[in-house]
Amino acid sequence: MTQTKPLFKIIFVNEGKVYEIYARDICQGSLYGFVEVQELVFGEKSSLVVDPAEERLKSEFSGVKRTYIPMHAIIRIDEVEKEGSAKMTALSGKGGNVTVFPSPVYTPRNDTKET
Repeated sequence: MTQTKPLFKIIFVNEGKVYEIYARDICQGSLYGFVEVQELVFGEKSSLVVDPAEERLKSEFSGVKRTYIPMHAIIRIDEVEKEGSAKMTALSGKGGNVTVFPSPVYTPRNDTKET
């Protein structure tokens, strides 16, 4: 029995859009506060039907060996059995159920005391 690498669905916010991409490898990156995503997976189209949203993402990430996504931009990461369609949708400002964090995850403490 052959063992395949796990498949992850990563949903994150970038420039007012919600991205949903698939990858074979994710980890906490060497850059503090970022998740490292490698081996992006896009559906191979064997039919004449082409999904324009997936093609746009495929061209945006063409030539990318790995990408680093800020932790505070990630909505969720799921390990899935089957690949879906990668997509990019507009972040709805009114009535949407996705909220972007207003501040960074880490804020340095001020250890100096004024007297």
